[in-house]
Amino acid sequence: MSVVGFDVGNLQAVISVARNRGIDVICNEVSNRATPSLVSFGFKQRFIGEGAKTQEISNFKNTVCSLKRLAGRTLNDPEIQEVESKYVMSELVEVDGQVGAKVQYLGEAQAFSNVQLIAMYLSKLKDTTSAEIKGPVSDCVITVPGWFSEVQRRAILDAAEIVGLNCLRLVNDLTAAALGYGITKLDLPEDKPKNVVFVDIGHSSYSTSVVSFVKGQLTVRGTAYDQHFGGREFDQVIVEKLAAEFKEKYKIDVYTNKKALLRLRVAAERCKKVLSANPQAAVNIESIMEDRDVSTIVNRSDFEEWAAHLFTRTEDTLQKVLENAGLKIEDIDAVEMVGGTTRIPAIKTTISKYFNKEISTTLNQDEAVSRGAALQCAMLSPVFKVRDFRVHDICSYPIKLQWAATPEEEETEIVVFDRNNSIPSTKILTFHRSEPFTLEAFYAHPEELPRGIKPWIGQFNIKNVAPVNGKPAEIKVKVRLNIHGILSVESAYTVEEKTVEEEITNKDGEKETKKVKKLVKTGELPVVSHSTSLSREILNKYTEQESQMAANDKLIVATEAARNSLEEYGYEMRDKIMGPLSEYIDPSIKDKFAEDLNAVVDWIYDEGEDATKSVYVEKLDALKKIGSPVVERYRDAEERPRAERSLRATLQRLQDEAMSSDDKYSHIPAAEKQDIVDRVDRARRWLEEQLAKQAKQAKHETPVLFSRDIAKEEEAVIFFANPILNKPKPAPKPEETAPKAEEPAAAGDDTPMDEPEAKKDDMDID
Repeated sequence: MSVVGFDVGNLQAVISVARNRGIDVICNEVSNRATPSLVSFGFKQRFIGEGAKTQEISNFKNTVCSLKRLAGRTLNDPEIQEVESKYVMSELVEVDGQVGAKVQYLGEAQAFSNVQLIAMYLSKLKDTTSAEIKGPVSDCVITVPGWFSEVQRRAILDAAEIVGLNCLRLVNDLTAAALGYGITKLDLPEDKPKNVVFVDIGHSSYSTSVVSFVKGQLTVRGTAYDQHFGGREFDQVIVEKLAAEFKEKYKIDVYTNKKALLRLRVAAERCKKVLSANPQAAVNIESIMEDRDVSTIVNRSDFEEWAAHLFTRTEDTLQKVLENAGLKIEDIDAVEMVGGTTRIPAIKTTISKYFNKEISTTLNQDEAVSRGAALQCAMLSPVFKVRDFRVHDICSYPIKLQWAATPEEEETEIVVFDRNNSIPSTKILTFHRSEPFTLEAFYAHPEELPRGIKPWIGQFNIKNVAPVNGKPAEIKVKVRLNIHGILSVESAYTVEEKTVEEEITNKDGEKETKKVKKLVKTGELPVVSHSTSLSREILNKYTEQESQMAANDKLIVATEAARNSLEEYGYEMRDKIMGPLSEYIDPSIKDKFAEDLNAVVDWIYDEGEDATKSVYVEKLDALKKIGSPVVERYRDAEERPRAERSLRATLQRLQDEAMSSDDKYSHIPAAEKQDIVDRVDRARRWLEEQLAKQAKQAKHETPVLFSRDIAKEEEAVIFFANPILNKPKPAPKPEETAPKAEEPAAAGDDTPMDEPEAKKDDMDID
C-alpha cells in the first residue's frame, strides 16, 4: 500500500513517499524533484506538468496555471476578475457554477471547471508516483494553505475523488512542515514548550504559524496570512520596471502582446532567482515581439528599491501571528523558513531582524511540506508504524450556526468553533423543538475570509421532529469539524429524562441499587445536508470525463510510440542494409526491401501522419518479418567466433584435467577419465564438421551452425565432465589396533595367566 504526501503549490508540486524506513522525494519523468503546476491542451491530447511547461509560451492560450488559486472560486469572484485573470492566459469562463478555462482540445472549443483541472493535475502526480513505486496509489495526504476556506477545501477533495485518490487528510502546509520538524527532534522539552515560528512564502501567498513543541506532540498556537504576497508579486515588480524600460529603449509595449508578456514574466522569474544569490542579473530575451531582441542588467539594490513596498509588508504578518498566538517576540525560540521566495536576501534579513534571531535551516525549503505530508499519511495509514507524535491543528476562521427563532428561544445563532479551535473537534448542541428545523453554518467574520469567498458553509435539515408528551422534544445535534477542517452535522437524536436503576457503591463499600434520573437517547433523527461540495451527479460526470481523457492520452502516447518505432526502424534498416547488413540479405529481395523501407518513411510523413496504433504495429511487423532474420544472421556471424573460441578453450581444459597426473584426480578411475577424453574428441569432431558446412553457406543464407548451438554443446560437455572431475576422494580407511602384550603376573599373584575373565569375577576379594 502506498503512503504518499502531495505538496500541491501554485507554481509546482513536490511528491514524497514513505519507504525504506524514511521519507523519499520522488522524481518525475525528466528527473526533476518538482513538477510544474500546469495543464495544457493540444489537438490530440493533454500535456500536464513537464509536458505543459515545454509549451507554456507557444500554446499559452490553451495552457492553464494558478490551479490552486482557482480552487472553489466562481467567475464573478473579484479575486478572479482582478487578480488571477492577469496570470492565467487562457480564457476564464463559468462551468457548472464554478470558474473554469475555455480551451481548444481535440480540435474543438471545450471548457473545464477548476475542479476538473485540479483533478487532471492530481492524476499526473498519481501516475508519476505509481511509476516510481511500481504499484498503485490510493491513500495520500494533500497539503493546502491554512487560509483555505470550506469551499476551497471541498474542491480539492472532489478533485482527488475524481481521480481515485483516497485523501486521508487535507493538512495545512505549515502544520505538515512543523510535523516534519518536530518528529525528528529527540531533544524536545517535556514541560516548558519550545515555540517555533514557521514562515512559508511561496509563489502566490505568505503564511505564518506559531507552533509549540513538547516531547511527543505539537500544538499550533496561532496563524496569520497574506494572500497576495509571494514570488509572483516580486516577479511582477520586475516585469513592470522592465516593460517600461523596453518601451522607452526599444519602442515596444509588451502589454499589447500576451506572448511577449509571458516571455517577460519567465525572464523576470529567472532574474529574481539569480539576484537571490548574486548582486546583479542579466536579462536577455530573443525575439520578444516584432522580431526584436531585448537585454538589460538588473542590480539587486535596484530590485530591493522597486519592491520596497512589499518588503515593508513582511513584518505585518509576523506581528499578526504573534497576536493570534498570544505570544511576544521574546517567547519565540526559533524561526524556520520554507518556500522558494524566502530565498530573497531582503526577506531573510527582515524576518531575522524582527525576531532578533538567526534564521534556522533545519528544513529543506522546497521539500519540507511534502515530507511532512508523507509523514502524516504514514501516521494515518494502518500499514506503517511511526513514532507516536500527536498533531493539534487549529481552525483559522470562527464558524457559527444560525436557526430560526422560536417562542421558547430568543437566541438564533451560536459560534460553535471559535478561532484557534482544535481540529478535529466535536460539539454537541441542545435544541427544544416540536417540528423539523434547519441549521445554517456561516463563517462568523466574513471580513477575515479570502476576498471573494462567501461566508455560507452549509445547511442541515433536521427531520422527523415531533413533540413528546405535548412538549417540545429535547434534541442533541452533534456538530464536527473534521480532520480536513470541514464542518458537518454528524447526527441528531432525541433524548428524554428517565428514571433508571443504577448500581453504586456506598460509603461503607457496599454495593446497592438506586433509582436516578438520566437523559437517555430515545431515537435517531435524519439529517439532510447541503454543502459547497459538488453534487454527486456532477462528480460522476467529471469522473467519467476524466477517465475517457486519461484513456485517450494513454492511447495517443502508445500510438506515438508505435509511430516512432516504425519511423526509427525504417531509417535505421534503410541505412544498415546498404552498409553492415548488405551481405546478410538475399540479393533477390534487397532492392525491394529498401524500397519498402523508403515507402514507409514517406508514408509516415504523408497520409500515415494520423494513422492508428494498430496500423503502425502491423507495418512494423511486416518489415521485421524480412528484416529480423537479416539482423539475426549478422549478429550470429559476429557472435559465432566468440562461441567457437569459448568451446575450444573448454574442451582443451577438460582434456588437460582428464589426462593430468595431478594427485587431485588420482582417485578417478582411468576408464572414467578416458570417457571424458572421448567426449571431448566427439565434440571437436562435431565442431569441425559444422564449421566446414557453415563455411560453404552464403552469408545471406540461414546458418547451418548458430552460436547458440555451439554454446549448447559447450554446456553438454561440461555437464558430462564435471560430475566425474569433481568426484570427491574416498575417506581413508581406519588403521587396525595392534593387540596389547601380556604383562607378567605381579609378585604374590596366584592367578594363572590364562585364567578366564569370568572366573576372575567370581573370586572373593578380602
